[in-house]
Amino acid sequence: MSIYTLGISSFYHDSAAALIKDGIPVAAAQEERFSRIRHDSSFPREAIKFCLDAENISLGDISSVVYYEDSKQKFHRVISSFASAGVKGAMAFVRIFPEWVKWKRNVLLRIDNELAHLKRGVAPKTIASQHHRSHAASAFFPSPFKRAAVLCIDGVGEWQTTSIWRGNSNSLELINSIYYPHSVGLLYSAFTYYCGFKIDSGEYKLMGLAPYGSPVYANLIKSELINIRVDGSFTLNMDYFEFIRGEKMIGNKFEQLLGGPVRKPESPITQRHCDLAASVQKVTEEVVFGLAIAAMEQTGEKNLCLAGGVALNCVANGVLNRSGKFASIWIQPAAGDAGCALGAALDVSVSQSGRPHLQMNGDAMQGALLGPRFSDEEIENFLTKNNYHFEKFHDDFLYDEVANHLSNGSVVGWFNGRMEFGPRALGARSILADPRDPEMQKRINLKVKFRESFRPFAPSVLLEEVHNYFDMKEESPYMLIVSDVANHIKIEPQDNLIEIGITPGRMKKTHSKLPAITHVDFSARVQTVTEDSNLPFSKLLRSFKKKTGCSVLVNTSFNVRGEPIVCTPKNAYECFMRSEIDMLVLGSFILKRANQPKFKDEFDLRGEMVHD
Repeated sequence: MSIYTLGISSFYHDSAAALIKDGIPVAAAQEERFSRIRHDSSFPREAIKFCLDAENISLGDISSVVYYEDSKQKFHRVISSFASAGVKGAMAFVRIFPEWVKWKRNVLLRIDNELAHLKRGVAPKTIASQHHRSHAASAFFPSPFKRAAVLCIDGVGEWQTTSIWRGNSNSLELINSIYYPHSVGLLYSAFTYYCGFKIDSGEYKLMGLAPYGSPVYANLIKSELINIRVDGSFTLNMDYFEFIRGEKMIGNKFEQLLGGPVRKPESPITQRHCDLAASVQKVTEEVVFGLAIAAMEQTGEKNLCLAGGVALNCVANGVLNRSGKFASIWIQPAAGDAGCALGAALDVSVSQSGRPHLQMNGDAMQGALLGPRFSDEEIENFLTKNNYHFEKFHDDFLYDEVANHLSNGSVVGWFNGRMEFGPRALGARSILADPRDPEMQKRINLKVKFRESFRPFAPSVLLEEVHNYFDMKEESPYMLIVSDVANHIKIEPQDNLIEIGITPGRMKKTHSKLPAITHVDFSARVQTVTEDSNLPFSKLLRSFKKKTGCSVLVNTSFNVRGEPIVCTPKNAYECFMRSEIDMLVLGSFILKRANQPKFKDEFDLRGEMVHD
């Protein structure tokens, strides 16, 4: 009889649920995909229901329910922070403390009550993991390695902000830690806030902005804000940070050091902001590299696993990958707190069932395609019920038809198979386009995604073709490693002018033969695709190659600014009609914008989401 373990992360940001069956992940999803509230922190009731339905079980069939962190330890850290802040933290204390006393410090009781309210059977009493152990388990246990160094870097868990572990078969051993308030994740978030983006969601914008600048503030950051030691460890100079007091990330001293106030959201981005982004990115890369070397040296292992929010910094991951210091690198695709639900459950499940995926090649994540799927019958019922116009295609005719439209400049919403778990669209809930079109990046940013024009797009490429387009040979199935485009793809500037910043002239320049996926520094965040990882998507790439000779597609998440990735056919259709996507593919069905009935919707994407 199978042993099921349910993992839960909730109440802070990116709530999620994950279900493990005999040591193998079988279902996982973030609550935001169901609630349509981005980074939803509420109890993941809909995600849990999905996990149960995916295996046709009840809570009574669950062997263990595991929460991703220890709320009592976290409560001690919160109290300690307020104590050290003194009177300066009084206002935050008055606002936050009652909630902790009422239920947060005993969060397991809250979870047990929430599970009972689902009326899906009687669950076992919830047990607690620890935040960084959940991260570490999510990184090592589904990895393809029998042994590895495991590095977890985030903002903060209970107390740990950075941890090094040794993974060996079915066990995890903590080797070393760095503790709050010293956190490279919080350093990066401080600059995210300072440059006018939202903490916990805007960090990737800062990473995308960095290539437009020069790291002119890097030495200042290292001399005043962070002390990086030769052994890879670091400390922050807390004189410049305010987050320990609970009200805001930074104060006047931080602003004075960097020569100006916090940028207001949606105000112009100047060269200074580009330079600040480039500077903190460079420092972060240095810190991550030093920590990874320390992890390798302290564990004696050559394989490296990564998790934690900082592991989503794919530029830093690219530095690790190009260094040649590690035999192989594997990064948890849901590296943030959502992935902790998976890790918490795996930690218990592996101790009971082992790691059966090691008997086969590859990892246990099934391409991160662990979310809901919808059959052609369900999709056709939805379309027919709403009188939407569609055409049905069978087998390879579908892929050839879509490839033909892509090659003719169409932007395609692609909805096929199980939804991805984690922040990246990997060819199941994606917006796709032709990477050879020099106007495509601008078009998708401004008229489809409704977001900043500087934001780059990622390429998806057939694994066996990756070396023909990018300076890499290894797999990158989860779009978490940045690589340069291959030299023969690059187009160097013809005017010999060295430009920096987000200038109109620079934005119009073509940087490679695949301009829609090439950033201004000739980099790209690559996803490699195989038949094993995603058969329908690989077939589409092959059809596009047959049509054009190019086996690369623009792949960005199927959503618009401020909205979670689409989950259901209804979500996909609404996103399609609200934006300027030309064609929607739902399973075997193709819908063209011109043929659809008038769409009545009062939701103004450009207005509602302007402050995302």
